[in-house]
Amino acid sequence: MAANEDQEMELEALRSIYEGDVCFRELSPVSFQYRIGENGDPKAFLVEVSWPETYPQTAPVISMDAFFNNTISSAIKQSILDKLMVEVEANLGTAMTYTLFEYAKDNKELFMENQPVNTVTSVSNSIATGTPDVPASKKKDKKEQLSKTQKRKLADKTDNKGELPRGWNWVDVIK
Repeated sequence: MAANEDQEMELEALRSIYEGDVCFRELSPVSFQYRIGENGDPKAFLVEVSWPETYPQTAPVISMDAFFNNTISSAIKQSILDKLMVEVEANLGTAMTYTLFEYAKDNKELFMENQPVNTVTSVSNSIATGTPDVPASKKKDKKEQLSKTQKRKLADKTDNKGELPRGWNWVDVIK
């Protein structure tokens, strides 16, 4: 089989396997992304696999340069790429995109064990501690003050429970 026929068969298989999977994304017929981990998970990462012309006889291009991975240290990214390249060498000559994504999913905890967990709340706490404290009495929002006339009109519109009567906002259709 020619490389293009192998690529077409693998493309069809990937589309059928990952149909409806929100983690999988087809960027082009030869480039794919898969998010490993849940959306809010601080240890989630994105793997991008691109096929060269002679794939699967040659290794695919694996990248972790997506913006999604900006919180991951470069040492961790390189470690993940190295482990994925070992898997690529073992599967050279066969369709391996699905295998790479599944290998990354199965070993996510191992890949990310040295990744420090940075959450957004810690950033907001450091920002909040940098601002000078204002006494609580000055921060309180003022309630809207109604005059006696405004209070009387509001009381006239409502019943004894403080609710507006049925039909108060109805519009006459026939005049």
